[in-house]
Formats: sequence, C-alpha cells, structure tokens
Amino acid sequence: MGLLSGKTALITGGSRGIGEAIVRKFAAEGADIAFTYISSETKAMELEAGVSAPGNKVKAYKSDASDYQQAEDIINKVLADFGKIDILINNAGITRDTLMLRMTEEQWDQVMDVNLKSVFNMTKHVLKPMMKNRSGSIINMSSVVGVFGNAGQANYAASKAGILGFTKSIAKEVGSRNIRCNAIAPGFIETDMTHALTEEQIKAYSDSIPLKRLGLGEDVANACVYLGSDMSAYVTGQVLSVCGGLNI
Repeated sequence: MGLLSGKTALITGGSRGIGEAIVRKFAAEGADIAFTYISSETKAMELEAGVSAPGNKVKAYKSDASDYQQAEDIINKVLADFGKIDILINNAGITRDTLMLRMTEEQWDQVMDVNLKSVFNMTKHVLKPMMKNRSGSIINMSSVVGVFGNAGQANYAASKAGILGFTKSIAKEVGSRNIRCNAIAPGFIETDMTHALTEEQIKAYSDSIPLKRLGLGEDVANACVYLGSDMSAYVTGQVLSVCGGLNI
C-alpha cells in the first residue's frame, strides 16, 4: 500500500517539469490525482493515460489557476468527480526574468498573477471543503530565490517570498480544523528550462551547491509526498528547502 492510498490530490501546473514529477510520484504512492494545465494539452493527456492504473484515478483539467472564477470552477469540478480533496499542491508558476530597470509592468503582473494570486485563488476555494472534512494538506511551491533573492528576478523572488508569508498565515488560521499548510523551496532543479543551459553553466551552478548537482523533479516530489502524507501530521507552517544545501 502506498503512502498516499485513499487520498485525493489536486496539483496545479501538473503537465510538465516539477508538476509532472509530482503527478508521477503521487500515482506511484496510490493517490487519486487531479491536475491542471493551460497550454500543454498533448503532454497532459499523455501523462493522464500514462499514470492511470486500476485502483487509482487520474484526470487532467484545462484551467488557469490565476483566474479567480476558474479556480473556483476547478475545485467544484474535482469535488464532483472525486468526492473530496485531501491535498492541494499550488505548483503553477512562470518566470519573466529581467533586471528591474528593464522590467515592464506586464512582466511584473504576469508573474504575480500566476505565481502568487493563483495560490490565493486555489487556497480560498479549497478551504471550505477541507474545513467540512476537518482534514487537509496544502503545499505551496516557493523557491530558495524567495528566501535570499536573485538579481534579474525581482518579480519572481517577490512572488515566491509572498508565498512564504501566505503559507505561515494560513497555517495559523486553519490549524485548529486539522488543515496543514506548508511550503517547499526548491533550488536549481532540472526541468525543460535547464535543458537550454550549456554544460559550463550547469557546472557553475552545480559547483555552488554543497551536494554538487542540480536537483531532480523527483527530489521535490518526494518532499511533497512527505508533506501530503500522514507522516507529517504534526508539521505545519514550515518551509522545506529542497536545494542540495544551496541556502546554507
């Protein structure tokens, strides 16, 4: 029996990168899974088909978590299809990197909407059903950049730092209802974006990390399993860095 057997998880931005790794790991641990995507429909359908198995239900939904009404609609759809939501993983995120002198208002707003407002939207609408069940685990995907900042990423760092304050506040608000809220702060993780880096760039990043390698999506997914499972029943309001020691 898997660590997440009997649990239903909703994962935003689940069709690629870290989100895809979480979907695959949660399926392996026996969870029923709903995950969202915006543009990667082919990948989403392939992932849905690839991880679905007898005994666990997996379904992909096209939905934009940064849109307040779509967030409410997707929560209602998942509740109708699965009956409950035990775990919410707010994973959807984008980057629009540039120095502040060059950053446009649109680049700021896009990152804030997708990275931070989406966390508000999804959490807002999942709390009532979780409170009704007196149980739930909310996992928010932050970043080590939200902890120590990074030149050329003021918008991204601000959005990810905002997630940390949001996480701790929600943990205090709903802890009495047996709902936990934690954040994960990944470091340099191998994704589609890092595939564009040169070997020299990857080596430079790796040399700055005590464990001397980039992280894998599975490393982040393993942390999500812990925070989503009953193993972390007494853990809330915390930030778990998955960064190979980069933040030491």
